[in-house]
Amino acid sequence: MVIDNLSSKLYSILSTENKQDEFNEWRLLGQERDGNFLFSWVQTKENVSSTNIGIYNYHANDLRLLYSFDRKVNCVQASVNSSKTILAFVTKESKGEGSCEYTYKPFLYEINDEFEKVFDLDIERGKQVMVQFLYPKQSVLSENQPVKLLVFIHQEEKQECLYYNSAGIRQYKFKITEKLKENTVKYDSLVKTFVWAQWDPVQQTLYYIHNRKRNRGLVEGEDDVIEDTIGTKTTPTLSGLQFNDEVPHETVLNIPLNLPHLSSMPGSCAIYEDDTVPLRIHDCALDLVVLTDSNGSLCICHHYLYQGFFQPIQPVVDLNDEDTSPVHFAYSVTVLHHSCVIHCVVPDIPWNRAKKMRPLFILTGDHLVIFIPEICTHMLDVGIMHEPCCHITTSPIITDIETQFLCLAPVVSLGLGITINLATLDLIDANVPATLLAETFQSDTLLENKLAILHYFMLHAEDADLTSESDLLPWVSPQMLKEYLIGTSYSSVQRNLPSDASKLINLLPVTSLRIGNELEVELGDQMICLSQDVLWNASMMLLSPQQRIVPYRSDIWVKLWDQLAKVSKGPLRFKPSQVVDKLTVSLVCYQPEVLSRCSTPMSPSGGASKLNEFLGNQTGKRNQVDSLPFFEVDSCTASKQEHIISVNLRELSMHLLKQSSDNKMNRFQWQSQTPMHVHAVATRYITAQLDQSRQLCQILCKAACYEPRYELDKGFVYINQLSEEMRFVLFTILEKYYLAVESIAFPLPQGFTSFFTFLGYKTLNFDMFLQYVKRNVFELQVDVMKIIMADTDNSKTGIQRKLNLLTSLPRSRAKRLLNQWNHPISLMLRAREHSLNILSGVAGPPTSRTQGIQKNKGLTAFPSSDHLSPLDTFLDLLTAKATLTDIDFGLLVEATETSTEEFL
Repeated sequence: MVIDNLSSKLYSILSTENKQDEFNEWRLLGQERDGNFLFSWVQTKENVSSTNIGIYNYHANDLRLLYSFDRKVNCVQASVNSSKTILAFVTKESKGEGSCEYTYKPFLYEINDEFEKVFDLDIERGKQVMVQFLYPKQSVLSENQPVKLLVFIHQEEKQECLYYNSAGIRQYKFKITEKLKENTVKYDSLVKTFVWAQWDPVQQTLYYIHNRKRNRGLVEGEDDVIEDTIGTKTTPTLSGLQFNDEVPHETVLNIPLNLPHLSSMPGSCAIYEDDTVPLRIHDCALDLVVLTDSNGSLCICHHYLYQGFFQPIQPVVDLNDEDTSPVHFAYSVTVLHHSCVIHCVVPDIPWNRAKKMRPLFILTGDHLVIFIPEICTHMLDVGIMHEPCCHITTSPIITDIETQFLCLAPVVSLGLGITINLATLDLIDANVPATLLAETFQSDTLLENKLAILHYFMLHAEDADLTSESDLLPWVSPQMLKEYLIGTSYSSVQRNLPSDASKLINLLPVTSLRIGNELEVELGDQMICLSQDVLWNASMMLLSPQQRIVPYRSDIWVKLWDQLAKVSKGPLRFKPSQVVDKLTVSLVCYQPEVLSRCSTPMSPSGGASKLNEFLGNQTGKRNQVDSLPFFEVDSCTASKQEHIISVNLRELSMHLLKQSSDNKMNRFQWQSQTPMHVHAVATRYITAQLDQSRQLCQILCKAACYEPRYELDKGFVYINQLSEEMRFVLFTILEKYYLAVESIAFPLPQGFTSFFTFLGYKTLNFDMFLQYVKRNVFELQVDVMKIIMADTDNSKTGIQRKLNLLTSLPRSRAKRLLNQWNHPISLMLRAREHSLNILSGVAGPPTSRTQGIQKNKGLTAFPSSDHLSPLDTFLDLLTAKATLTDIDFGLLVEATETSTEEFL
């Protein structure tokens, strides 16, 4: 979205003062640390054209003229010092009419002097030359503090011996009080030769690439070495010079890079884009940019084209401008603060199209946005919060601008995601809109892409409510529900965690996606491939805090060092699979009826008060509106929810204690993490699990059919009132919810188990329902069994179904239900169990006979004058095993009479 046009604003300012003049050919020459832009423009007055240089403050909408040429000049770049007293600029002139060769010349000018008096730095090169003033932290320099100017001279070819040895990076120093004269302007050589360089105005850091002796590449298994003219093996190395106010500059970074182009193109392609924002010195042989953030993030973005997938990467060669041969558009992002490299390849792009596409790399908070014109937009999750894994691929964010008129560059001090189109000077918001992500989520895209979008809304976006919109739910799957539960639980704990326990947040699960997963996303007719590699020991490439000139200086490099230390020797995140494995064993022996309310640490005896007290009253604070279609009460003595919560709490607490105590390499990070901190984090996370599980169930039920504002009936009555179609919809959604919750061992809301079981009973055919019971998906609690027993008729089929369900129950629960089943079959089964107990020596008190059963006189079919009937013989056998008071003769006789009837 275009938010402003700088050329129109500049024209408006100038035209009010000089209404008769013409102003055109606007060009951005640079941007300083304070956010001010440097522009050049051509002013035509009375048919005479001249070039002007000015400085523009966007927030104040103020343009100040700094220098005016007496003619039209091709000025390509400029810089002004912090006190706005000295201007440095570079001109680029053709060596001859119609020639493709150019000459770069840098100049200095004292702004308050006459326009024609400029100081020539006596540098004239056929390769690129750029200039940049250093900005101190103090807004005003003292008189004794010199002004520092960097002059970048790109490397010359070997045959140009006259200039080759004078290439490199120079630092000029001069005082403000002195006039610019030849004997007062002196320089030091900082870098001899370099392939590429970039200036970071915010951090005041110089990055440059040079060839350095090295035997090992940056990525494991990759060695990228080249030989110079004397046969010495070298590798391209990215170094960083940090400039400070009072102390000398220091080398804080040395990273070996994997740059295939440089191995086969030792020379230069001699074509310069003259990038001024950000200020980069390079030709077309290498397109690379370094992005940093003050929180310690550093990304090295390298864009290149190559041919051939199954051969070593080679640059594109011998293709003319109109050639349509397919090439691979690729880029790699070295995420240094996470010690990994992310690769992206867009295969089979026509050469004449690919050579015009210039990608945009910009950091927007926790994400690195890569915009590839006409192809796609990538959002790489590279923030400090967690490891890179949830990457998003969506359609291009800019579609209304032709590629040849699109040359985007990030700017500073205007807000995250604000870029400038160097071709039109339009300010463009490059942040990916939420509506575009929602459309991508609803489209037929890869599941991992949907999960990454869901993760973004839950943990990184300000408008997290989009995740609960019902219009997104038709596309839900157990994997997405699982991602929702993990993400919202993490986000909830992060918001409510005490500051002194914040280190432990890095141990909690943050996503269900696997880190380093390779993806192939199909966007339209284009395939996009993402992969990830791990770096070797990245901390060895960085200057440690104690090695700094000023030890432990508080800046980006100390933060980056701490982050690398956390990554290299850091702790492992807690995995829900640890609890799942424990529950797989413990739930086999789980018998709710034999547990007392005091047998688990989460027992809510006396109502829910003790549970809420244990969880820090977090659960009790939520709104207890009747938002679920069932009563949140479990009928069993000790619920499964209680058991799962206790296992989660125990496993998470042990994990937090172990990781915070075993991490000896980073002990300074964990020295304040006491068992009380572990308790606080563990209880808050378990609370978040329960709350988010309940909230998700509420969202799904509402999306399916339940509206708490209009529905009066709940529980089993509500299910009976639903139509078959609505039952099926509700069951399908709740089944996905159940699978998601079970796969990550989250607790279910109280009352859900019985509600879900009865819903399945009313939705599925009985054979399928019985399979769910045998696979422990449906739990036959007492309350749901009572209504199923009452709902099933006493036909032969119905009795058989009741017996199948009773045999699936634990013995104590089945016995309890048999006592309440007013049917002859129940009488017979209880008599058999009573006889079995006596014969096995487990005699108990006689059970009372079921009232209301009509007695059957079928015993007369066995007349015997000497009382030797089978029943008499059996009773004699029982009296020999137990006393008369232990035998329920009435039950046995009545059951014997009943057995003569055919019920099955």
